Amino acid sequence: MPVKVEVWGDYALFTRPEMKVERVSYDIMTPSAARGLLEAIYWHPGMVWIIDRIHVCSPICFSNLRRNEVKSTVSVHTARTVMKRGAGELYLNASEDIQQRASLLLRDVRYVIEAHFDMTEKATDSDNPGKFQDIAVRRIQKGQFYHQPYLGCREFPANFRWCEELPPCPEELRGERDLGWMLWDLDYSDPANINPLFFRAVLKNGVLEVPLRNSKEVRG
Repeated sequence: MPVKVEVWGDYALFTRPEMKVERVSYDIMTPSAARGLLEAIYWHPGMVWIIDRIHVCSPICFSNLRRNEVKSTVSVHTARTVMKRGAGELYLNASEDIQQRASLLLRDVRYVIEAHFDMTEKATDSDNPGKFQDIAVRRIQKGQFYHQPYLGCREFPANFRWCEELPPCPEELRGERDLGWMLWDLDYSDPANINPLFFRAVLKNGVLEVPLRNSKEVRG
């Protein structure tokens, strides 16, 4: 059962994983980011969102931003050591551990996410597709969410609404554009070995068709 959700925001950052230090965004929203946004609106263990296509409804515009970030994290090993000893430092001093990093962001973004959901083995006898569809549509129309939906990074909140009619394709995006290899999603089938999956992203008249997980287009 399909749903269409229009999402927009001032800034977005869909980070390319091959960039190790500086954050650089993909040209458009990734399927994994779209799934995460829908899960912020409605999630249930008995269902899983499948992204069918992403419509790019505004021109692709990049913007550079330099910001202060901490360069370290508190590791699990450090936390366990402090817990065992009962003493130690479980914090970061931002003033001493700060550094400037550049990010290449998207600005003034607008998308329409087309998606459907499949039932999972965790669905109970009282769960059914009609029930999930009604709840998801109602939450989208009322603007409800479990946590603030965002556009790639939590600092870039997303606005959303039910899409009644697809916006026209921007003139700049007409035709075909090869976006290169894009992150499809992460494979969680083995929790001890989570692997990224990629596909060749092609934007046709502003529309990104997202292949299915078991298709030959998705590669680990």
